Amino acid sequence: MENNMTDEMIVGRNSVMEAIKSGRVNKILLAKGDRQGSIREVIGVAKEKGILIQDVDIKKINDLAKGLRHQGVLAYVAPVEYVELEDILAKAEAAGQPPFIVLLDELEDPHNLGAILRTADAAGVHGVLIPKRRSCPLSATVAKTSAGAVEYVPVAKIGNVAQTIKELQRLGMWVVGADMDGDKDYYEADLTGPLVLVIGSEGKGIGRLTKEVCDFLVRIPMQGKINSLNASVAGSILMYESMKQRQIK
Repeated sequence: MENNMTDEMIVGRNSVMEAIKSGRVNKILLAKGDRQGSIREVIGVAKEKGILIQDVDIKKINDLAKGLRHQGVLAYVAPVEYVELEDILAKAEAAGQPPFIVLLDELEDPHNLGAILRTADAAGVHGVLIPKRRSCPLSATVAKTSAGAVEYVPVAKIGNVAQTIKELQRLGMWVVGADMDGDKDYYEADLTGPLVLVIGSEGKGIGRLTKEVCDFLVRIPMQGKINSLNASVAGSILMYESMKQRQIK
């Protein structure tokens, strides 16, 4: 019998296939050399959905499965289902509000992601976008840090960040990136209306290509010796500034 192992891992071909169909899988581990029967269908559906597949020695899966019958496949899963970008836009429309979206450019720390989701819920953000690759996925750590906000803030996985930004711009949204070399201080910018706030990764910030397609960049003024803020802190400042401006307008 196939079983869920923890809230982050699932083993067995049928269980993994169902998790893939539900949109909860972050990454799949496959035993090297095993490509017969139903495993081929698992691989095909996973590739269609853009899920990362990693070939590993079967010993690694044995160690992780801790005696459960895994059939050469293990999946890391999110605590909630991911949504599509269209679902986030529909949520804003149903509320009669201009879309308010946060896009995380290769954020890798689960504690930062959880904190951002918590603030996003409090600040009225309609959804959060994360890249499929080189980005922290939803996990039990994210869920715990979010204090339950992961249940209320929809999260969508996206492909190419620059292409997604251009698509949102075509839909009439303004895209504002947080960067220490920004054009203006964040409180001088208009953060109302259909808005996408782009927050960069820890240490590196927003990528060069992402900066180039943003409509403009804003900076958070700093007077101390440190020249950058934690990603979740920077995100919180900008989300609350946008909320304040929306309430005043």
